Amino acid sequence: MMRVAPKPEPPDFEEKVRRPGLRAIAELVGETPVPPRSGRPRGSVASRREEISAASYPAYWTRVLPALLAAYSHICAYTCLYIERVTGGASVDHRIPKSRAWDLVYEWSNYRLACGLMNSRKGESVDVLDPFEIADDWFALEPVSYQVIPGAGARGESRRRVEETLRRLRLNDEICRGVRQEYVEGYLEGAISLPYLERRAPFIARELRRQGKLLPGG
Repeated sequence: MMRVAPKPEPPDFEEKVRRPGLRAIAELVGETPVPPRSGRPRGSVASRREEISAASYPAYWTRVLPALLAAYSHICAYTCLYIERVTGGASVDHRIPKSRAWDLVYEWSNYRLACGLMNSRKGESVDVLDPFEIADDWFALEPVSYQVIPGAGARGESRRRVEETLRRLRLNDEICRGVRQEYVEGYLEGAISLPYLERRAPFIARELRRQGKLLPGG
């Protein structure tokens, strides 16, 4: 993982997500939304907003997935790898899970771009580090095994949380290590360029630069 700079909320987010989302929340607790929504009203599922189940929220956040992909250049916030258009399964991760904060379900600031695999592994947990808040030296690439390990800047509590994040997301499983190996070997063998590597695997490009392994002219 590497630090991700938050991007501004899209101009149409209010209309596409927040406004219809808040109207839906009102209906889910038996209130009449203001302004009223056309069509058949949703049935009440809870007496308080805090009691709404995660599965009950309409998935309006998917409406801004294209904007999220564009804002973050198709890079998964957790693997730091490019999410392919067809096979990558891009998704909107709620940084604070829907079950824990109803008021953040329809907020751009709570969204992280994630591949489907990482989103499912993160699930409802809150122990995974936020890519918006980590330091750039908390994670490093081990050059032989292609594992992600705690970086030099991860000490004490931050190191514990780095290790927990690696464990929770299983960032060093065979799939993740294999993809990193392909990128590293592809670059070192000259099959892909440094600009391509920086676009598709920015964490790997950064680590090769830090370790002094860039090819001449890189």
